[in-house]
Amino acid sequence: MAKRIAVFGQAAFGKDVLVKLADAGHEIVGVYAPPDKGRPDPLAAEAEARGLRLLRHPRFRRQGVAIPELVAEYLALGAELNVMPYTTVILPPEIVDAPAAGSLCFHPSLLPRFRGGAAIPWQIILGERETGVTVFQPDAGVDTGPIVVQRGGVTIDDADNAATLYFQKLYPLGVEAVAEAVDLVDRGAARPQAQDESRATFQGLVDEAVAAIDFAKSARELARLVRGCDPQPGAWARFAGAPIRLFDARFVEGESSAAPGTIIDAAPEAIVVAARGGAIRVGRVKLGDGKKVAPGETALRSGDRLESAVA
Repeated sequence: MAKRIAVFGQAAFGKDVLVKLADAGHEIVGVYAPPDKGRPDPLAAEAEARGLRLLRHPRFRRQGVAIPELVAEYLALGAELNVMPYTTVILPPEIVDAPAAGSLCFHPSLLPRFRGGAAIPWQIILGERETGVTVFQPDAGVDTGPIVVQRGGVTIDDADNAATLYFQKLYPLGVEAVAEAVDLVDRGAARPQAQDESRATFQGLVDEAVAAIDFAKSARELARLVRGCDPQPGAWARFAGAPIRLFDARFVEGESSAAPGTIIDAAPEAIVVAARGGAIRVGRVKLGDGKKVAPGETALRSGDRLESAVA
């Protein structure tokens, strides 16, 4: 058997899921990707290359209500299943609930833990040691629907940042999990399980306030913050009154007598910043509106002091 599938997503992950489903023999009746902002979107480019119907809308609701013409456009596709591999827009129930086989949505955590749109950075920031991926049936809540496929066993290492955790570990696992979930639905073998609300957590987006460095926190906490905010938005402190963003961080054992925030070692390839209960080795920095560079390309020196970005 095969399903008539509408794909809602973007980026390389969406593209690879599309390829996987098409190669499995499913009929892709429509591909929804957001309008381009700069570089062409990989999912949209793949859909065009395959001659699939590509639909590009920035939103599906107007003042909280489904846009009727977009619902009618979607219903005309005759999709039997919606697949949402990387969806950042909010779809109305008129679309989510329309197909006979429902909808499937990907999430990069072991739900019900780490619901929300910034699950990957928060898992690093809060010190999670193991993670995985979930494919679930979306409902009216945020990442709250019944689980169809869940794969765990992914270790979050001390060197992982948000990019390595996603691209090297969760991305390939996620493509396989989505394909598995679609296969289960296609064969009538899916057995969705309700999420355990007693274990549920929700975190908001990682914004400038979250990314602000507070040297009152421990070195381990600060190293996790920098790694979780790497590559975006970049955890930041202040140096000489201007923002300085830190990247490529590692926790360093051994507490210094220097005040937290003091650069206790400066080499071309990295600086070491004193903190409570240890230090942080930083391999890349961004001063003000400049580019991300190695510390040796800046004027940072041993004895310089970085200040907390919080009041």
